[in-house]
Amino acid sequence: MNGSYYKSPLFPNDSSYERDTAYPGSMPTTNMQDIPMEQSYIENILRLNKGKKATAYFSFTDSLTHKDKVFTGIIEQAGRDHLIMSDPETGKWYMLLMIYLDYVEFNEKINYQI
Repeated sequence: MNGSYYKSPLFPNDSSYERDTAYPGSMPTTNMQDIPMEQSYIENILRLNKGKKATAYFSFTDSLTHKDKVFTGIIEQAGRDHLIMSDPETGKWYMLLMIYLDYVEFNEKINYQI
């Protein structure tokens, strides 16, 4: 049924898969911390502030039990679609989806590079 109409997808184990290629539109990385030079992306700013205490505000519009939620803790990691925070007071760790992130507050100067 597929015939030649649809192209077959490439998979990581496929021999035609190219390793170490950048995402389309991505910029070269810096030597320091392997962060793309496009510093204005939220995850890159959060990575530059890893280890700092922050308060992150999230909105879960589809939730009936908690529409808005606040997480306070240490920024441990940040990815394209998630933020990992730890709360030293409770010992809990959170993996939070960026799609729900409204904004982040810091009690100290934010590291930011352009």
